[in-house]
Order: sequence, then C-alpha cells, then structure tokens
Amino acid sequence: MSGIETPETKAAARLVPRDGLYAWYVTILLTVAYAVAFVDRQILNLLVEPIKGQFTLSDTQISLLQGLSFTLAYVLMGPLFGRWTDIGNRRTIIWTGVTIWSVFTIFCGLSQTYWQLFGARMGVGGAEACLMPAAWSLLSDYFSKDKLPRAMSIFLMGPYLGGGLALIFGGLVIQQLGHVGPVDAGPFGLLAPWHLAFIVVGGPGLLLAALMLTVREPPRAKVAGQAEQERFTLAQIWQFLSERRAFYGAFYGGMSLHVIALYAFPAWIPSFLIRHYGVSMASVGLEYGASVLIAGSLGVWCGPYVAKFLAARGYVDAAFRTPALTTLGVVPFAVLLPFCPTYELALAAAVGVTFFYTLPMAMAASSIQMVTPNRMRGVVSSLYVFTVSIVGLGLAPTFIALITDRLFGDPGMVGWSLALVCSVSSIGASILMLRGLGAFRAALAEGEKVS
Repeated sequence: MSGIETPETKAAARLVPRDGLYAWYVTILLTVAYAVAFVDRQILNLLVEPIKGQFTLSDTQISLLQGLSFTLAYVLMGPLFGRWTDIGNRRTIIWTGVTIWSVFTIFCGLSQTYWQLFGARMGVGGAEACLMPAAWSLLSDYFSKDKLPRAMSIFLMGPYLGGGLALIFGGLVIQQLGHVGPVDAGPFGLLAPWHLAFIVVGGPGLLLAALMLTVREPPRAKVAGQAEQERFTLAQIWQFLSERRAFYGAFYGGMSLHVIALYAFPAWIPSFLIRHYGVSMASVGLEYGASVLIAGSLGVWCGPYVAKFLAARGYVDAAFRTPALTTLGVVPFAVLLPFCPTYELALAAAVGVTFFYTLPMAMAASSIQMVTPNRMRGVVSSLYVFTVSIVGLGLAPTFIALITDRLFGDPGMVGWSLALVCSVSSIGASILMLRGLGAFRAALAEGEKVS
C-alpha cells in the first residue's frame, strides 16, 4: 500500500484506527515479543560460569558465544528482513521470526558441545533480526507523530523487561535445579541445570507466536513530509541516505557507540558480581535481574519526558538531543563500579548504569522514524540494527573479555574493563550525536516544508 489515500486504504484505516485501543494492544504484544527475544538472547549472561566450566573456556571464548555467534546471523539476516518489511506483511514476518528463534533457544538447551551451542545461538540471532524493523514500521503506522514516542518507549521497555526476566528466571531455575545434578534426556544426553534454563525460557515463545496472528496489518502512511510511492528502489534509498549523511552518520555512529555499554555491561556484570563479591549465581540472577527490569524500564519510560522538557524550552531537535545528552549519565556510575567496597554499592552503581543506558533509546528510535519515509523505514531500521549489532552486540562483550584477558591478565579485573569501555564509549556517543543536531533540525524542517 502507498501513503496516498484510496478507497482501500481508507477502509483499512477504519479497521485499524491510529492511536486507538487496538493500536495499544499491538504495542503491548510487540513489547512482549521484544521481552521474550531478550530473555532468549540474554539468559546466557547469567550462565557464563557453568558453561565456561563445562566446556573449559576462556572469557574470550565465552564472549564469542555472547556476541559473535548471535551477531553473525543477526547482521546477515537484518537487511533481508528490513527489505521484506518494506514490501511484505509485517505481522507474518514477526510470526515467522518468533517461531524460529524460540525453537533455536530450545536447541541451545540441548547442546552438548561448544560448537553446537554456537550454531544454536546463530539460529536465535538470525531469527531475532526480524523484530526491530518490522515492529518499528508497524508502530509508525499505528500511531500519529505525537503518540509515537510514547508507543516507542513502551516497546523499547521490552529488552529490559526481558533482560531482567532472563536473569530472574535463570536464577530461579539454577536455584531449584542446582542441587539435582544432570538430568538424563535419553538421545539428547545429560542436561545440566544451565541446559534446562534455556529449554524453560524457549518454550513460551511458541505461545507468543500464536498470539501474533491476532495482529492486523495497518495501512502504510505518509511520513516526514515525503510523497510516498509503492516502493523505493535500493538506489533511491542509498541516494536519500547519502544526501542526509550528516544526520544518519551521526545517528548510526553515535548509537553504535552508545550500545557498547548497553550490551557489554549486562554481558559481564553478573560475572563481576560473582567473582568479586562471592555472591551466588541465583542471588545475582534475582537481585540484578530485578534491578534491570525496574531501572531499565524506568529509563526507557522517562526518555519522552526528557524530550518534552527540552521541547518546552524551545529545542526543536529535542527528539535527538535527548539521547545525545543522556548517554553521558552512564559515565559516573561506570567509573564508580570497580571502587565499590560492597556488593550492595556495586549493585546500586549497576542500577545507575542501567537507567542511563536505557534512557536514550525511545527518543533515538523516534527521531529516525520522524525523518524517514514509510517505505524506507524497514531498510533504514535494518541498517541501524546492522551497525549497532556489529559494534554493540558483536564486539562489545569481546572488548571486555580481551581487555580482561590481555591487558589486565586477571579475570577478577573485569570490573575495571567495564568501567573503561562503558565510560569511553558513552562519551564518544555523545560527541557524535551532538554534531548531528544541526542536520536533524534541517531534516525536520525539510519534512515540514514539503508537507
């Protein structure tokens, strides 16, 4: 469908009204999907120590399971899902992805070797690449420009709800089954508690896939003052991005640096707490998991309020200025982490880092939607997924592991690695995004002029 009104699009709009109750139902369902994706993605972070022990791995080898295995498939499939989003049925795309990643999460729990687990993680990563471009595009057609930031902030709570629940449920599984020992699963071999944790969290995704069939495909609307057409060619999309590279370069570069903290910190903070303070895996899962769930969700929720505060003071670029400024909040808490004398203070510092690495996310997502035509959103979003995944998801955990293994040569120094990487990347992110504010204002003005 194009953005030009026809009898068909008018009829579709009546069935799927913008900003209505059904739109919020879809938002909640997509948020649950995002949360489930992050449960399946991040349960590994709590299970580092038992997996490392069973397969006799270094921190660097574990980091490849956390990052490279997932990211290889994620970045390869991202552009394909992005293009499919621009030309296909977005509900079907998400249904397909949820089903596949849930099955591969269960396969993670059946893995008996390092490389089997590596391959299963690739399956999870490739399938999860469907969600962000399709969900962003759906939300942009379900909501008006005024309501979109709030819808985005709810959707972007998903990773922190999921990350927190992964740690909490993982901790509960380890706590309940840790004393039982390996379970004989017949042809699948002996399953340790960490295997069972993967299986338990993978199952609910299949129920979610069935619920996705209740989502209706909305009409595609005109956005950012652009006259819509049925499809843009890849050459036209490249020309559009090249002409506006001052903004898109700042956006992609700045957010890639920002998500280093977003992925590196939750990947290694459980191991830091366990190694440095001698806390049990179950306790870290429950207590840090609850912190991620609450602080992460609160950070995303507060993003639009910060943007409104800036807009009320005359900043027309408030949507992009918000992530440019708030990413700096990570720095003091990250620097404080290795100096904390007690577990409780370290957990408090972790809460601060979590709040500030989530705060920019909703307005960053909204800002790129505000200046991108509808039929380009899938590709533009998939490029975002591609760039931030390579740097954040693919490399960030390994940055921490390499600094710990090679620079410090001591697994107990992982807290210093976290402080160094997270603070430097956040400062760099702020600098890049601040440099793109003028280009963002120009893109907004161009859209208003055309419309």
